[in-house]
Amino acid sequence: MQNTSDYLAKLTLAEIIEKLAGGDLAIRVTAYDGSTAGPADAPYGLELKNARGTSYLAQAPSDMGLARAYIAGDLELHGSHPGDPYGPLKALSDNLEFARPTPLLLAQIARSIGVEHFKPVAPPPQEALPRWRRYAEGLRHSKTRDAEAIHHHYDVSNRFYELVLGPSMTYTCACFPDADATLEEAQENKYRLVFEKLRLQEGDRLLDVGCGWGGMVRYAARRGVRVIGATLSRQQAEWAQKAIAEEGLSDLAEVRFSDYRDVPESGFDAISSIGLTEHIGVKNYPAYFTSLRDKLRTGGLLLNHTITRPDNQISGKAGQFIDRYVFPDGELTGSGRVITAIQDIGGMEVLHEENLRPHYAMTLRDWNRNLVANWDDAVAEVGIGTARVWGLYMAGSRLGFDRNVIQLHQVLGVKLDEKGGAGDLPLRPWWNA
Repeated sequence: MQNTSDYLAKLTLAEIIEKLAGGDLAIRVTAYDGSTAGPADAPYGLELKNARGTSYLAQAPSDMGLARAYIAGDLELHGSHPGDPYGPLKALSDNLEFARPTPLLLAQIARSIGVEHFKPVAPPPQEALPRWRRYAEGLRHSKTRDAEAIHHHYDVSNRFYELVLGPSMTYTCACFPDADATLEEAQENKYRLVFEKLRLQEGDRLLDVGCGWGGMVRYAARRGVRVIGATLSRQQAEWAQKAIAEEGLSDLAEVRFSDYRDVPESGFDAISSIGLTEHIGVKNYPAYFTSLRDKLRTGGLLLNHTITRPDNQISGKAGQFIDRYVFPDGELTGSGRVITAIQDIGGMEVLHEENLRPHYAMTLRDWNRNLVANWDDAVAEVGIGTARVWGLYMAGSRLGFDRNVIQLHQVLGVKLDEKGGAGDLPLRPWWNA
């Protein structure tokens, strides 16, 4: 055991990073004071470039401090492109064990770097306010605050999303028919799967809540379905309406800049919710699914497609980086709690669920590839800091899906009649896998 004098010995910057990360790093660490740590022949490296980066690490001695320094350009990851830092993130996380530093270690760090690094430093401008300060925008998951959260994430730039997502403009998990399929083929296949699960036919009415840029809306309208899409992003709605008009689908399809709760129509044959539940809040599931149930006709089908946790015990709130830089107020829980919420509102029966976890890892891989291929244009569109956020977020999320930290579940339900009838549904699943 080290004694107090050992703890208070001055540390180099590389040693501080190594200690904060739990030691035995699989990457090479270098710092502007000339210090190094980790294996010299490591394929990936982490470079701390300046004093502001040290302040970020000192004030948030966790992955949040590393993220701030990286986004601000005060820390570099070597051995990969900033549009796809999957390799160094994987190498880092293989051994990374961030824990709250002990008081003695904090004292040793303060003595090593000086108290000036503990003076508050403004975070990168891409960072959202902490949860406690967002109350000025309304209570968590109020309409006003939900709109602001959606604005933070989705109103980055339609052009930026075109560069990252590709022609489909689909920002949800694809479904790959085989390992060699392209991203566009996989996104088309995902819409095909949702369409078939909902048993949609020409002349049916579909409501797509949280519709994004209208990919599902247009897919269904091309097949003669009458569709209303709703999104809280004005930029998404404008892009989608233009795409609908360009395809000559305006008689069948409409995307509204609207909260799903404000759609007055009901009696829909089917409802798709693809990537919205993450923004709803776990406590609001009963009200959410009740609202969707009430908009369905008897015998109508609901398809809920959402990111989930691998069990039902973990807290719903997102981690600091995701909450502050990606999805403010986002919440995840296990697929069991989603299914339970649908069952418990009454009048609904869950027919089927499946996990598309590997497909989301592949989807994120391809989004990272798009960002790398279009890096200069993306940086010109949104700035280097925002481009770094997206490269980091997507690569980190891919790791999460690879390692079963997060999953993606589709849950299919039907609205029952008063006697528990579900209409003329086939006895077995009627769609192609």
